[in-house]
Order: sequence, then C-alpha cells, then structure tokens
Amino acid sequence: MKPGTRTALARLIAAQISVHACMTGFRMAAPLMALREGYSAAAVGVLLALFALSQVLLALPAGRYAQRHGLQRPFVLASGVATAGALMAVAMPQFWVLCLTALTCGAAVCLAMIALQRHVGHMAQDATELRQVFSWVAIGPSISNFLGPFVAGVLIDTSGFRAAYLLLALLPSLAWWWARRVPEHPPEPTGEPVRSGSSWNLLRDKPFRNLMLMNWMLSSCWDVHTFLVPVLGHERGFSATVIGTVLGAFALSATAIRLLMPWLAARLHEGTVIGMAMVSTALLFMLYPLVHAAWAMGLLSVLLGLALGSVQPMVMSTLHQITPRHRHGEALGLRSMAINGSSVVMPLLFGSAGVIVGVTGVFWVVGLVVGAGSRLAWRMRVSRMRWP
Repeated sequence: MKPGTRTALARLIAAQISVHACMTGFRMAAPLMALREGYSAAAVGVLLALFALSQVLLALPAGRYAQRHGLQRPFVLASGVATAGALMAVAMPQFWVLCLTALTCGAAVCLAMIALQRHVGHMAQDATELRQVFSWVAIGPSISNFLGPFVAGVLIDTSGFRAAYLLLALLPSLAWWWARRVPEHPPEPTGEPVRSGSSWNLLRDKPFRNLMLMNWMLSSCWDVHTFLVPVLGHERGFSATVIGTVLGAFALSATAIRLLMPWLAARLHEGTVIGMAMVSTALLFMLYPLVHAAWAMGLLSVLLGLALGSVQPMVMSTLHQITPRHRHGEALGLRSMAINGSSVVMPLLFGSAGVIVGVTGVFWVVGLVVGAGSRLAWRMRVSRMRWP
C-alpha cells in the first residue's frame, strides 16, 4: 500500500470514528434521559429504532448521492445534519426533540459511511488490498462504539446531559476536518443515466444476491446475541454486571479480530473466512442455551465475537469485486438498508418467536439457518465481473 494511501486511510478512519461516535453517544444518552424522565420502555424502544430507521429509508438515496458526488460533499452534508440534530438536543432536551436527533444522527452516519466505503474501495489496487483496507476501516466502528458512550456517560455524571450533547455535537465537525484533505477519485463513467428504482436490478445478479443473503444472516446473528443474551442471563439468575461482561467480551473479541484482519486478509480467501464464520456461529448458537455457568457463556461470547467480527471486511471486499465500479454506491446502499432494516425488525421477531419456542428454540433455529447458508460461502468464487 502506498504511503499516500495509508495517510488517506488513516484520515478516513478518524473521520468515521468522529461521526459514528456522535451517534453511538446519543444512542446511549438519549434513552437514559428518557428513562430518567419517566418514559416507558416501549417509548425508549421507539427512540432506539429511529437511529436505524433513518438509515433504512436513506440508504439507497445516500448511495446514489455518493456515486454522483464522491466523498467530500456527502461528508459536508453529513457533518451539518448531525451537528444540527445534536444542537437541537442541546437547546431543547425533550423526548420529541431526541427523536429528531436520532433520525438526523442515523441519517448522517448512513450518508458518511456509504461515501467512505465507496471511496475506500476505489483506493485499493487489487483483491488483497481490498481485504486489507476494509479490515482497517472495520476497526473504526469498534472504537466509536466504545468512545461515544464512554465520553457521553462521563459528562452526564459530571456535568449533565446538555454538556454531553454539546460535546457530541462537536464530533461531526471533526469528521469533516479529517476528511477534507483526502483527495477525490475521478468520477466514473456511468453510461446511460440511472433510472429510478434501478438499484434493485443489482439483486438480479446471483452472486450479489447470495452475498446480501449471507450478510443478512450474519447481521441477524449479531442482533440475536445482543437481544437474547440478557434474556438468557436473566433466566440463569445472572446479575446485570455479569450480563454486561458477557456482552462486553463479545465486543472486545470482535475488535481484536479486526486488528488481526489486515494480516489475515493477505492469506485467506473471502469465501473461506465467511464460510468459517457461518459454521462457527451455527455451532456456537447450538451450544449457547446448553451452558449455565457465567464463565462458559463468556467463553462462547468471545468465540462468537471472533467469528462475526471477521466478516465485514470480507463482505465489503467481495461486494466491490462483484459489482460494477460505477454502481458501488448503490450496492453499498442496498447493503446498509438490509442491515439496518434487520436491526429494526429482527428484535421484534425474536421477541415474538421467543414467546412461542423459547430462547433455546430461537438460538437453535437461527443456528441451523446460518449453518445451512454456509454452503453459499463455500461455493463463492470472487472475480471481477464484466458488466454491460
């Protein structure tokens, strides 16, 4: 990788952390404020869903916008939208305003992340570099998932909610500052104008459709674990500290494997990594309901974090190889819409299924589905396609 590419990549990772930490900070602080003011758990659930809902609705338009305008304009717009939404919460820290802030922060992250992912994909010179750059980029959300809530929590305890909101409002400006010196790529020739709704035509291609299906399965496993481990821990009589430690172990191991992925990416094929992750996840999901000791759940959580944390760089590398270069923005938009749509719908589905078949049944059904889906990964052959 060229020195100039390394510098640009470092700036983009810092920009990603800045804008994403704004959202993760609000995603922790806003529900906490709502609960302290007496709002119900259902209201808090709606508030949390809004962070993902705006990304579902804007994913395809954001992809097309990034495809037309590159990196800088989407980042300027994302920084402005996130800052405006955060400052509304500073001025009027009320529930309905926090709902607007959730929508604006989610929208800003959607626009910035798709533009960044498209840009990073065009920085790589070959398939190995694609895997490596996306491995580095995957570390950013892991850092911001810790940084945003931690900083917000400290400020809430020391100076109150408004001080926390004000600091979070400053982070998107840092994102623009980091990204502004990254050179743009020359625009891609698009041939005929993209017609309305043509993004869905990408799903007619079998390799792309299979990749989206595998990505959705593994993203759903992430949601299953986050949603059902507290339920399972409560059934086992674990304290909140123990349950939080189990989930924290998952997050730390997912971050750790992403630190190793730039090295592993030069040695492993995308299909191999995704297939191993799917088989491992299926086996771990089958074991999860059978363990009763906290240390055993913690060990399974670490192993699951290693499996699921390895997937994103390989999915992103594959996506950039099997879609035409001038449609990367639309492809990334479809992926973002599927993942965030899953985050909105799947917890509701898991909760309903848990009532019918129990927590153990949900783990086993999801594990069987992911295990069966692993054959798509083993059959995957990544090569640059010739698109008309």
